[in-house]
Amino acid sequence: MTSAAPSPASVLDLAPVLPVVVLDDAADAVPLARALVAGGLPAIEVTLRTPAALDGIRAIAEEVPEAVVGAGTVITPEQVSRCVGAGARFLVSPGWTESLLAAMRESGVPFLPGVSTTSEVVALLERGVREMKFFPAQAAGGTAYLRSLAGPLPDARFCPTGGIAEASAPEYLALPNVGCVGGSWMVPGDAVAAGDWARIEELARGAAGLRDAGGTCR
Repeated sequence: MTSAAPSPASVLDLAPVLPVVVLDDAADAVPLARALVAGGLPAIEVTLRTPAALDGIRAIAEEVPEAVVGAGTVITPEQVSRCVGAGARFLVSPGWTESLLAAMRESGVPFLPGVSTTSEVVALLERGVREMKFFPAQAAGGTAYLRSLAGPLPDARFCPTGGIAEASAPEYLALPNVGCVGGSWMVPGDAVAAGDWARIEELARGAAGLRDAGGTCR
């Protein structure tokens, strides 16, 4: 029997890429997760964008113990409790409010609240939160913006997500304040629809090797 992956101290350190998964059919969750894990990407963010999301999280948590499954697009305190109840082991939000932040803290699992401005970063640092999602990364300034934050705000670490592709990921990973990037290029919709798990595993393997391509990343 495969043992469960240890609970993450930091989502940012599990792999260079955090797959951002949209599930239209919960039946795809387990084979998709197994393909990602086999390719070297154990952390999987299942977004709450479809009705199948919670069932998919539950299935991965129960049947793919070597995966570290989390919930993304978490925007309400109620979603926090439902996701953790379904087995989510980390939470990711596109932004944050005081009530959402409080619920994520109380959940007992790691979380990445979303930011896109310097003021939001400072506000989270003031509240003791040092790991964040930078979203939407490309639209909000990309690598140039994150590089400019590294000097005045060295305690903040980010998972940039939004508009990042395989070609641009290494530039992000080379930044000292980036722990990992979020992306969906390794889970293309046509491959999921066709059940082409071998292709997804191959794409995941390529993504897992991007840390080396990033050069100076952590």
